[in-house]
Amino acid sequence: MTLIAFTVHPDRPRAVELAQRAGDWLADRGHESTVSAISQDGSTDPIGKVDLVVSLGGDGTLLRSVELASSTDTPVLGVNLGRLGFLTQVEPSELESALEAFLGGTATIDERMTLSVTTSGPDGAVIGSAVALNEATVEKTVPGHTVRIATSVNDRAFVTYAADGLVVSTPTGSTAYNLSARGPVLSPLLRALVVTPVAPHMLFDRPLVLAANERLELEVLEPRDAVLVVDGTTIATLRPGSTVRCEAGTRAARLVTLGTRSFHDIVRAKFHLADR
Repeated sequence: MTLIAFTVHPDRPRAVELAQRAGDWLADRGHESTVSAISQDGSTDPIGKVDLVVSLGGDGTLLRSVELASSTDTPVLGVNLGRLGFLTQVEPSELESALEAFLGGTATIDERMTLSVTTSGPDGAVIGSAVALNEATVEKTVPGHTVRIATSVNDRAFVTYAADGLVVSTPTGSTAYNLSARGPVLSPLLRALVVTPVAPHMLFDRPLVLAANERLELEVLEPRDAVLVVDGTTIATLRPGSTVRCEAGTRAARLVTLGTRSFHDIVRAKFHLADR
């Protein structure tokens, strides 16, 4: 018997209905399921130990689902009920066939690099940590003004940015905020860190790609505060002197794939790319 957890946004009636439909389908085949609601602020019901997490929603719901599943290395299947759906693997009409493939052992699991994020206050004391599948962003808090962020790589000073913010993304996250900031699109099977300034007010305005074994540290400088956002969730307000350390996570995110759509197929479809 297999136990599967469905994560849904309570404000999406279609997701709740789909979880019920798939739960009935599983019960008819001798399997069990649970439903966990993800609230507006990103908090969720605990899911416990399960064999598979099925995310019913958009990319945001899947990010929260990956966060839930990461501590137990549980694989996650994303079902697209959102708009873009870069991370989600199947459409609602394909859910039962996807479950059948997972139960039958014909689905594959991609291991995606994660980002470990550690935040320290001006006194050096650690005030928080998080793991991201997409990105960590240090952003300004005052409209119409830039924030100053000093960066170092492997404890060696690199450059100070004056910008609206700085995005540190994984290859999987390269099609999220990084893409909006005109950063490069990377294959999600790579291991790398992408550093992209948002609206930089300086001559050096190019993204930077680091190796996965390189460590990046960001320090907020005077005169303004900044805010740290990890995968769309606000983690902390950063006073001048606060630092954010970013490096490859020790655990990979495990995403179920069916081999029906490659990353390149998804990019072509989402950006309406056509042959010339």
